[in-house]
Amino acid sequence: MKNGSEHVLHKRSDESSPQGGWNYLKRVADKELSLSLQAAGAVLIEGPRACGKTAAARNIAASEVMLDIDRTAREMTNIDPSVILDGPIPRLIDEWQQTPLIWNHIRHTVDNRQAKGQFILTGSSVPADDVTRHSGAGRIIRLRLRPMSLFESGQSHGRVSLKALLGGTPARSASLDLPVRKLAESICVGGWPGHIGKTSAVAMRLNRNYVDEICRVDLRRVDGVQRDPGRVRRFIQSLARNVSTCASLATIARDVASQDQLPMTGHTAREYLGALERLMVVEDQPPWAVHLRSRSRLQQSAKRHFVDPSVAAAALQASPEHLLNDFELFGLLFESMVVRDLRVYAQAMDANVHHYRDNTGLEVDAIIDAGPGRWAAFEIKLGSGRTDEAAKTLLKFAERVDSKRCGKPAALAVIVDSGYGFRRPDGVNVIPVVALGP
Repeated sequence: MKNGSEHVLHKRSDESSPQGGWNYLKRVADKELSLSLQAAGAVLIEGPRACGKTAAARNIAASEVMLDIDRTAREMTNIDPSVILDGPIPRLIDEWQQTPLIWNHIRHTVDNRQAKGQFILTGSSVPADDVTRHSGAGRIIRLRLRPMSLFESGQSHGRVSLKALLGGTPARSASLDLPVRKLAESICVGGWPGHIGKTSAVAMRLNRNYVDEICRVDLRRVDGVQRDPGRVRRFIQSLARNVSTCASLATIARDVASQDQLPMTGHTAREYLGALERLMVVEDQPPWAVHLRSRSRLQQSAKRHFVDPSVAAAALQASPEHLLNDFELFGLLFESMVVRDLRVYAQAMDANVHHYRDNTGLEVDAIIDAGPGRWAAFEIKLGSGRTDEAAKTLLKFAERVDSKRCGKPAALAVIVDSGYGFRRPDGVNVIPVVALGP
């Protein structure tokens, strides 16, 4: 399969870019950013460090101030913040959480100017005192940016559109043969824009350093709590071993305690997880609240995920060779990668990604909820030999859902690693992940 980079690279002219001519990796969220600027005075782009927030903002901003690297600008926010906010619009305020008080100045400026599209803020963590909880309503729209999907990085041609699927269009694509080692490399490298053009060995080294920085510096930065970096690492490793599962925090805490022979309370585990959530490097998958025909009882546990499966691979120091020799871990990380992509595509259509699990043991890997009466269910399987089993699960699940209250599924689909995209006679779609797109 071609790398598909021709639909990803975008050349901007010197005249249109405040930074001069440069190649920009188009993102699915670009349209959402543009629409949000038309709707509100400011847009806050949130996401983990290195996911491409600044590049996405620069692609549309007319001027900028970089608070993470400009000490003078940070000092000016305490002297005369209006100087920082003056400039052609939309004006990018990069890493705004470096000086959290600027949030209120932006809010007041938006109110005073009474105009849309004034500012773009970016942030890779939530400030410790959560200054945003009072003041942004009606003025500042939040936009979540994640690492790149396979479509955004050019590894999927996107001919099977999630939006079209929910509109009733059957999956259809030519056979795509993705070598299993290439898939393992994609998981270990991840969707980080800065890795484009780098070898997998270099990218994986950078990912391990990313995890090192979380353990040594980043977690303390979000809440000021001094923690043992080794214990933070063991906590992250436990999350990584339980990726794509509904492991409880109690299970995670026991696992950490067994590794370092020190007890970990549930309260401490919640604090660790909360700090990682504020860094936006973990993103659990919530259960779907659905009305059922049967007497089955819904399980309320969330599924554990990192924002990108490469974080889990790096925490475990797993290489493509490791995944090829540990098919169970490979399958869990493949599922996590697909969930990442589904989240990117679902957000573009104002939909959310859930999972389903009940007390009878019936599980569905991903549910796309696009609003009242509009939903789709997906099983995610590594290897085409499990398609029949997955299709049976989806059909059983669809029968269990109360269609009078929830509507019938817009689509049922099994997402696999490669092969043809098509709709089976039983109505279940089969979609190779390298054909999936927004």
